[in-house]
Amino acid sequence: MQHSAVSRTSIVLASTVMVCAALAWAAGILTPLVLALFLTVLIDSFARFLQRHAPFLPGWADLPLALLISTIGFSLTLWVVVNNAAAFSAQLMTDAPRLNRALVQVAAIAGVQTPPTVEALINQMNLAHYAGDVAKALQSFGSGAVYVFIYTGFLIASRQGLMRKVVALWPNSAERRRAVDVFSRIRDGVERYLWIQTVTGAAIAVMSWALMASMGLDNAAFWAFLIFVIVFIPVVGGLIAAILPPLFALVQFATLWQPVALFCGLQIILFVVGSIVLPRMQRDGLNIDPVVVLLSLAFWGALWGLPGMFLSTPLTVTGIIILAQFDNSRWIAVLLSGDGKPESGPVSSIKSSRAEPAV
Repeated sequence: MQHSAVSRTSIVLASTVMVCAALAWAAGILTPLVLALFLTVLIDSFARFLQRHAPFLPGWADLPLALLISTIGFSLTLWVVVNNAAAFSAQLMTDAPRLNRALVQVAAIAGVQTPPTVEALINQMNLAHYAGDVAKALQSFGSGAVYVFIYTGFLIASRQGLMRKVVALWPNSAERRRAVDVFSRIRDGVERYLWIQTVTGAAIAVMSWALMASMGLDNAAFWAFLIFVIVFIPVVGGLIAAILPPLFALVQFATLWQPVALFCGLQIILFVVGSIVLPRMQRDGLNIDPVVVLLSLAFWGALWGLPGMFLSTPLTVTGIIILAQFDNSRWIAVLLSGDGKPESGPVSSIKSSRAEPAV
């Protein structure tokens, strides 16, 4: 049947709305699975790194060793954050006089005659009222993390038969080679995203640590570590990283010039790396337009919340690669890409792993 352009456009728009509604409705099921896929790619990339740089290891040891090191790294990260968060909470309780003095200074700048005290603010917050919501949020986070690790384990276990499934799905060698090229490009896109975020996050963390240590901020190393972790969330992570250390500097120092200088310094670091260096690296390494990064952050954040923000760039890169494979949707990939050539990204050579059969 021949459809007019208006009919085709209406069908596409209606289908897009339905898909978005389905993604939002199934967020509780899909977000752990997508996070597990992301984690599986990370562990698999680490295993292939060990294959290239540690040839003395036996063929069966690459993946278990990568899984062990990744688990230890994630556990240490969680332990450092939780342990220091508890220490900060205890320090805040003992620094109530300093907080009151800081509130007086801020109120004087704002023109408030009678500033509130910390005790009054805590009483007005009515923490008992939010205890149930906090408990539900922690329970949801814990159950989601369990699902992510379970999915990751099953995905790693099914890795052995992946290439045999590809052969069964695409018996023709040319079609199979094209499908594997697409999979490899998606995998390489996720790896490049991780590399770019790691390099820029490390640069921001090191420069932030140098600034905080030079100004005498307590726990500068922990703040630098926390900044390195949260900048993996595009845009939002940078905003959090620029606000938290100056707030604690406001508590620590008796004068205002240290928190103000720290805030300005962190803003400069985040602007240079996050607004100049990072977009250029994403454009060159991921072939994605910087404006699309912001739009994808808002889109996936609206659908899946914080996990969607974290996965927004890898999901968008994956979408660009898939859309570029079809003539009817290639124009969308062209608009989303950085240079108008969505197929211009490098494709890794298809090599058989020591744990997988060749195609």
